[in-house]
Amino acid sequence: MPAHMLQEISSSYVTTTTIKAPPNEGLHDGEQKLEKMSLYSAEDIRPEMKDDIYDHSYQDAEGPTPKLEYVWRNIILMGLLHLGALYGVILVPTCKFYTWIWAYVYYLISGLGITAGAHRLWSHRTYKARLPLRLFLIIANTMAFQNDVYEWARDHRAHHKFSETDADPHNSRRGFFFSHVGWLLVRKHPAVKEKGATLNLSDLKAEKLVMFQRRYYKPAVLLICFILPTLVPWFYWGETFLNSLCVATFLRYAVVLNATWLVNSAAHLYGYRPYDKNINSRENILVSLGAVGEGFHNYHHTFPYDYSASEYRWHINFTTFFIDCMAVLGLAYD
Repeated sequence: MPAHMLQEISSSYVTTTTIKAPPNEGLHDGEQKLEKMSLYSAEDIRPEMKDDIYDHSYQDAEGPTPKLEYVWRNIILMGLLHLGALYGVILVPTCKFYTWIWAYVYYLISGLGITAGAHRLWSHRTYKARLPLRLFLIIANTMAFQNDVYEWARDHRAHHKFSETDADPHNSRRGFFFSHVGWLLVRKHPAVKEKGATLNLSDLKAEKLVMFQRRYYKPAVLLICFILPTLVPWFYWGETFLNSLCVATFLRYAVVLNATWLVNSAAHLYGYRPYDKNINSRENILVSLGAVGEGFHNYHHTFPYDYSASEYRWHINFTTFFIDCMAVLGLAYD
């Protein structure tokens, strides 16, 4: 990033991390990136966060690649969902205005259940939340239906610690489609199971809300992700049942899924790497727009313990704005 651009951006936003630009004579045609620095020292990282840090020592085992085992149930259900969502796109102009608002609010809240909840709170423990906020986030996470928090956090910690290896659940070296959705359509690589079993998940097991959600996840998802968003528009403002089902439920759910998946695919393949050019994760503004602030991915993989997941805090980062608002209310801290 050119030095004048770095200074201009830094003056516009309150930063969470200070990075000094190299001397001007070290820049040529505005192309050179910041040099790799010592990113953190041992005392910067809480002991319980060690599993969030990339393990440079891990190498993929040599030998033949295991044969892909397709999960046909997931393939069929994902196909039907996206067919319903595509039909929902056609129905959008015929929906009532309240249905548009309902679908957008549901998308935003369920997105926060992933970003502020499963990701920044429970996976990385980057801040602490009091019971009312944890309760809101566990409900919002259930609305999103992207596996329960325990499983989501386990896979995400493995993704960080063994990034871009066979032990990474959505290894981007296997291509865009695999890292986007394909990893959900096949059985996990044996390395994912093996290394995932070595992670310390005691904090998740000790969280009563997380384990309660895991215990009753299937009926809760059926109610909160599918039945409720379909019945409310139909019952309260007379939306047609088909519009409610295909727009407020199928289309909304598909958008939330794909916005999250783009963090795993596009943000590991397309964008720039100003913080650590030796890793695949990248800064991608478009992903951040869809995933309410999760597109600053090169920063996030470099500093996974920062609750903001970005140097620039509220800039295209609604999740950080939300957490800061909760902090003002005394519901988020540390």
